[in-house]
Parts: sequence; structure tokens; C-alpha cells
Amino acid sequence: MKRTSRDIRTANRYQVLRQIIAASPTSRQELAAATGLSLATVATLVGELLDLGMITEVGFEDSAGGRPRGLVAVNASGGALIGVDLAETYVRVELFDLALNVLARAEESMRPGESRPEQVVGHVATAVGSVVARAGVEGARVLGVGVSVPGQVDRDTGISEYAPNWDWHGVPLLDLLTDRIAHPLYLDNPLRACAVAELWFGAARGYGDAVVVNLGTGVGTGLVLGGGVHRGVSNSAGEWGHTTLVLDGRPCHCGNRGCVETYTGAPGIMLNLRELSPDSPMLRADDQTATIDALARGVSAGDPVAVEVLGHTARYLGAGIAGLVNLFNPEVVVLSSWVAAAFGEPLLDEVRTAVARHALRRPLAATRIVLSPVPTDPVCLGAATFALEGALQSAGKRAGNRTAGSRR
Repeated sequence: MKRTSRDIRTANRYQVLRQIIAASPTSRQELAAATGLSLATVATLVGELLDLGMITEVGFEDSAGGRPRGLVAVNASGGALIGVDLAETYVRVELFDLALNVLARAEESMRPGESRPEQVVGHVATAVGSVVARAGVEGARVLGVGVSVPGQVDRDTGISEYAPNWDWHGVPLLDLLTDRIAHPLYLDNPLRACAVAELWFGAARGYGDAVVVNLGTGVGTGLVLGGGVHRGVSNSAGEWGHTTLVLDGRPCHCGNRGCVETYTGAPGIMLNLRELSPDSPMLRADDQTATIDALARGVSAGDPVAVEVLGHTARYLGAGIAGLVNLFNPEVVVLSSWVAAAFGEPLLDEVRTAVARHALRRPLAATRIVLSPVPTDPVCLGAATFALEGALQSAGKRAGNRTAGSRR
């Protein structure tokens, strides 16, 4: 799809704001150098962001022998953003200021069998209302709510096209949420959310090519290619968890067999444990989080069963990641989401060893494999940036309409 001049302008506005958030306070000259945009373009975009109240002038810095340079910084109190991590076992919501600092959190557990759309929407609406109340912000200050939804999502229509773990097909999620939440809503999936979080604040910042491996109940990848998030023609890129790892292997929710997810997602790791030690006290029936936490504690304590389960899981994960390294030749591979966070360094060490066994030497030599350094929930953070991006796009359309109106 060919990008219009409005698309390019919005992307440039987004790039400038991202740099201001990363390096506040900063000058227009520094922004031009960091983004590669012309000083005139930067000056125009900074003016627009000032008019929107998203940034503010904060004084001057001396420049050697020249005029003092004006500095701008994020106007943290200029609005609020909400990020929703809608997962198979929980709904986590975080409210951020415009500097992407967390002001309030809320979480709702979702028990097995609570996956009807109306039930899920109820949990989301309750948690969103909770963070707004806890942060004490006025509803008008909320610029938008970004919602990360598992599976395949149509961003334009807000339809959850396919969520295999819930057996959702064509669920009009945006319409259902709009009935319960009064703020602007922006939907996408956790693969894109994690990629955006790493691109803005994490291990992918400053890199043109990165793969963010999302390890949770489901498994997938967020792809950063050429400095931007790669979505694919139908917003379906990154479904690596549903690529075949073992021919005629374990059955998967998607209808296939032997998918990466069936060996490396939380239910797959539970099955790895059950196959190795059916009566293990670490196995908590129907409780993924408790089982993964127990395994992680076992690994730290040197429990031989836990260590073997981790090694078994990492071998599958490493083989799959080696394929990503060979295919995309990224500068960095980031292990993200709650399963990666629970196991931490022991998982990272095992995965690095396994990838080295399977990846080609040249692309592997150019790739770092790291844990996500994002201190908050990366999916909530990424979802909040969906809302920020949406607010900037809306502002761009309003500005374009005003310009068009002035020409008539």
C-alpha cells in the first residue's frame, strides 16, 4: 500500500515525539540530527506538538558562539494514556502520563471458561475504570486506550478475526468495548505491542532490525524491520508460534500439529513437565502462572526436574529462534513477556546455547540475544503507544481538515 503525504507526516510526528520522550529535554537541532529529518521539518512538527500540548518549551541551552538553542520536553501532564494487556489468563491495565510513566495499575484474573466476549469485555471495562479512578485523572485527559488482543486482529474494523486459545472467530470486539468504555480505543495484538515497547524503551531502541519473541500462553514474534514495526499485508505478521517445529507433533489450538507454541508456550511447558514427571508438586492443574513460577523457583534452587524441563523447553525454543536468525538476520533478538520474565537469565543462557547449535554462523555473529529490559509490562506499554499513535493520527487529520478548509 502506497503511503500518502499525511501518512508520512504522521510517521515523522511520531518519530519526533518518540525521540523527545527518549531524550527530554532536547533541542530542535538535536532532534534533526537524531531523526534524519530536516531542521525545517522538525521545527514544523515541534510546533504542532506544542499546539497539541504534548510537549512544552523548557528554556535554552548555550551553543558555542551562536544563539542559544530552545529546548523542548514532554509535557507529562498534558494527557493520559491507557494500555490494556488482554491475555488468556488475566487482564492487566496500566495508566501512563505522556512521558510513559505508570500512574496506576489494575489487574483482573480470568479463570478457565471465562472467555466469552461479554465476560472478557466486562473485565477490561472494570480494570480501565479502576485505573482512571486510582490515578485521579479526569476522563477528558485520557487521550486513548490501547488494547492488546491475542490472535489476529483487524486494526481498522476492531474485529478479533481469530483467537485460537479462546476459539474466537470474527468477534466485533471494538463495538463491544465501545459500549462500555467512553475513551477512544485502538486495538492490535501483543506481538506488535511488545515490538513497539522494545522499539521505544527497550532492547530494540536504536536498531533497524530486531525480533521480539513473545513468550506467554501463546508464542509469537514482533518484527522490527528497517526501523519500523512490520505488520504484513493483513496485520498478521509474526505468527511464528504457529509454524511447524515437529512434524506430526502435539496438536495445537490452530488445528495444526507440532507448532512452536505447543512446546514453548506456558501450556506446552506444563506438558513438558507432565511428560517428565507426572506427579511433580510443581505442576498446578489449570494454573499456568503458578506452574511457571514454581518451575522458575525450582530452577533457581537447582531442582533437577525443573532444570531438565527448562533445558528441554530451551532446546525447542533455540531451534525456532535459530530459524528467525537465519531468516531475518536481526541485530537483536529480545525474549519478552511473562514466561521469559519468570525464568530470566537461566532461560536466556540455555536459549543462547541452543541457538548457537542451529543458526548459521554469519547471521548469528551479528545478533545479540537478550532479555527484555522494559521494567513494566511491555504489552501494556506497547498498547499505550497504540493510543498515543492514534492520538497523533487524529491530530494530523484535524490539522489536514483545517488546512483544507482554509483553502476553500
